[in-house]
Amino acid sequence: MIMPEQKYRNYLIEDAIFPFCKGCGHSHVVTRLNDALVELQIDPSKVLLVSDIGCIGLVDNLFPDLHTMHTTHGRSTAFATGVEIADAIKNTSELKTIVIIGDGGAMIGLLHLVNAALMNVDITVILANNFLFGMTGGQNSNFSPLEFITPTTPRGNMIPPIDICNILDGCGAGFVARTLATDKNLPHVIAQAIAHPGFALVEIVELCTEYAVKPNEITGKSLEEILARHQLSLGILRQSSVRKEFGVLYKEKYEPRVENDNTSSEYIDQLFSGSLQKQMGIVIAGTAGERVQSTAYLLARAAVMSGLECTQKNDNPVTQGSGFSLSEVCISPTEIYYTAIDEPDIIVVTSTDGLEELLSNGTFSRASEKTLILADAELSLHETNARVVRYNFRKKMSPSRASMAGVFLASLLVDIVPPEALQAAIKERFGKGSAAYEKDFSQLREAADSLV
Repeated sequence: MIMPEQKYRNYLIEDAIFPFCKGCGHSHVVTRLNDALVELQIDPSKVLLVSDIGCIGLVDNLFPDLHTMHTTHGRSTAFATGVEIADAIKNTSELKTIVIIGDGGAMIGLLHLVNAALMNVDITVILANNFLFGMTGGQNSNFSPLEFITPTTPRGNMIPPIDICNILDGCGAGFVARTLATDKNLPHVIAQAIAHPGFALVEIVELCTEYAVKPNEITGKSLEEILARHQLSLGILRQSSVRKEFGVLYKEKYEPRVENDNTSSEYIDQLFSGSLQKQMGIVIAGTAGERVQSTAYLLARAAVMSGLECTQKNDNPVTQGSGFSLSEVCISPTEIYYTAIDEPDIIVVTSTDGLEELLSNGTFSRASEKTLILADAELSLHETNARVVRYNFRKKMSPSRASMAGVFLASLLVDIVPPEALQAAIKERFGKGSAAYEKDFSQLREAADSLV
């Protein structure tokens, strides 16, 4: 690793051999990126290079001292955005995040580019545009010029190329440039983009010598004519720092939490001690509009209030307000890495809609003799090896409180979260309206012993 006090003369691996075809423009792009980093003299430990699938994505091991992340096709901008936001909000905000992507990846991940520009997140996107998908056989992309010949457009492309610079300019990107891979000023343009405080894009137009040159009879000198024919301008098209980058705006809107202050906050404090020993999966199923997913949220909140880790996943039909409603909650004393519930520990089901969905999606078939099922007394359950506890939740507590009643009863029978944590979460959520829940819980505490 190069030490910070040294002058950085090169960021590329010594005697680098590029993994590209002879004459490929990607070699120019990679070399000029290196020159830009040398110009900026950035500590390599403070640079993240995020690459995409495609020929240009083979750059990772060419920069041994940079942090690198190789992502799925089209998603590099999304990964980079997440990293940069985390660094800006939770860390020092010193990391320089650079995305290197081809026109194929940019086409697939267009909305990620749009969203990053709208947010003005502090990343630099270097878009190597050779008008086609080079790694997978030379198919045309949304960047292919009119009449461009590729294996998928053998008689010439009929669709005009996308103007990515114009799109991202319209999304509020602060720095937008289009240039040629052979432009002598390219390293300085890339350096300006990296130094820009906010979203920046440099579209670098180049040649694919393997698939583009021969069928289209073009050379490097043809590129300017192709761009002019499509009214695609070259140069720095936008450079403005009027908008604050996302990390700065976030910190202004959400001030850092002050410990031990008595003001209200959006953070969840630990007020209880959970004694859960292993990760548990709880499935809650009922009818839409009957607070199934709200119950799951309050269970998850109670878990956090008890010092536990949790995740929540919801499901419902496209119709939203009708049919089933379902939530899966994982609760664990340690960090959760796997959020699926292969074998449910607890199932709470309070309606026919919920029961039919559990049967349909296989949740019931995955239940074992270790599973606790809390079901409304009026439901007709299929035969199961699981332990079943029936209670008339809907009639005694009402349909809208049935799921919460089932979860509370589960907390009395099994060690998931302290029942008191659930009560506290409900009181926070409903205030005076929590009285009805307290009445339900009193009934359930009296009934719990007989249900063991």
